[in-house]
Amino acid sequence: MHIDRLETPALIVEEKILRQNRETMKALLKDSPLQLRPHYKTHKCAALAHMQMKDGAKGMTCAKLGEALDLADSGIEDILIANQITDPKKIRRMAELAGDCRLTVCVDHAENIDAIAKAAADHSTTIHCLIEFDLGMERCGVSDPKEFLALAERIGSHSHLRFEGIQAYAGHISHLTDAQQMKTLTAEYSATLRSLMAQLKAHGMPAATLSGGSTGTSVLKAAEGLYTELQAGSYLFMDSTYRELELPFRNSLFLLSTVVSRRDGLTVVDAGVKTCGVEQGMPVPIGGSVDHIVDSEEHFQLHGYTGSEKPGEHILLIPGHCCSTINLHEKLYIVDDCKVIDRLPITGRCIGK
Repeated sequence: MHIDRLETPALIVEEKILRQNRETMKALLKDSPLQLRPHYKTHKCAALAHMQMKDGAKGMTCAKLGEALDLADSGIEDILIANQITDPKKIRRMAELAGDCRLTVCVDHAENIDAIAKAAADHSTTIHCLIEFDLGMERCGVSDPKEFLALAERIGSHSHLRFEGIQAYAGHISHLTDAQQMKTLTAEYSATLRSLMAQLKAHGMPAATLSGGSTGTSVLKAAEGLYTELQAGSYLFMDSTYRELELPFRNSLFLLSTVVSRRDGLTVVDAGVKTCGVEQGMPVPIGGSVDHIVDSEEHFQLHGYTGSEKPGEHILLIPGHCCSTINLHEKLYIVDDCKVIDRLPITGRCIGK
């Protein structure tokens, strides 16, 4: 079926570019100690997760328990929840899940560690723990090495927990367009982490894992040889925000929309914020330039759009943010030269879990 037959708005992925992005990531990590642990929050699609595992990923990263449950249900056996799970009901469910896969979770608080340990003991399971270290993002984690060491010792005191190492995610620099600034900050953070790792080793608690990074910092992380896991996700799809960086990956994800009105320099399409994430930037239309875009729930107003599409014809949009766009859809279409060759359910679209 040709994509012109699809009802819009519809998410499509160019298979050739998707395959090229996969090969580019494999080549990037080929001679590096860094292993790929891709982030499920980007595509939330079990079929793509298994594709990444076949590409050589050591396991999957996810943002919440609901995504971990979906991954395990599909047969993924090595899962990192790269966040803190503190709700008592979710902690019990997580402890049960640890019986079905090798499960790792991030922690940054002593009482939370004790609660996870009790739940794991109750279910006779083992949970691996990464202590989150705050590199300046000011979201979660500890920034005091002494506090970090105390938490590591606390994990070690529980027989159903394993101290795995460090999560250090500097998401606040992932989209920096100043390459030198990103390089400088990355070097500063790496020096801090090397010091922390040395202290852990001196106390007999070496960190086997240093997990973090993103698509935006993937080239630097592969070159520096410090991190052991790369939590990149957007490399498969890219978006209009990452398009501004000089990365070796290309846009494969597009939102197919239909022109519903056109007059006096204004082109309106049937896609809006209910089908396209804009919190990191507006979409970019393929086929012409645009002066600016105004968004609403069901429409994007393309002011000064230079393309020739008329009402009833289609315009492809590069989403502003691939991760939040995927979360708004139930399926995506894999296409080759404008022909649909597959349709994949977005199985992890589990908002609020």
